[in-house]
Amino acid sequence: MSVVTIRALIIDDSRVMRNMVMNALKQSRLATFEFTEAVDGADALTKFNPTAFDMCFVDWNMPNMTGVEFVKQARAGGTAFHIPMVMVTSEQTMAKIEEALNQAGADSFVCKPFTPEDMRVKLEKLVNKVLKAKVPAEEKGGFFSGLFN
Repeated sequence: MSVVTIRALIIDDSRVMRNMVMNALKQSRLATFEFTEAVDGADALTKFNPTAFDMCFVDWNMPNMTGVEFVKQARAGGTAFHIPMVMVTSEQTMAKIEEALNQAGADSFVCKPFTPEDMRVKLEKLVNKVLKAKVPAEEKGGFFSGLFN
């Protein structure tokens, strides 16, 4: 069975915060990640391609284009609906979280500050769903495939 890598777009105007997200994801041991960085939503839109990424980790408050605006624009293309968008934010009110999840179309959120354990607990189901979708059909098999291969 081959190693499956999750290609993640990390969008934050702070280089320190992008590094913190990447390090926390690596330390969470949820998956093997390959990262691409963007400095704000506008930069992310120039790099975003639904076939090139498996997940996006998006800061909320950024200059030029906010994270919510990025998620809305990425989802507006229609081809990005299958790509999980995770808001990484210091916004913790229910109204803001509801806006990110319901209005913008984000799949999950992680509140700052966070630890690798927070990432693992918050994102385990979502990451497993992405990994399962990436496994080639011939490797998925079924119950009997493990008996005869």
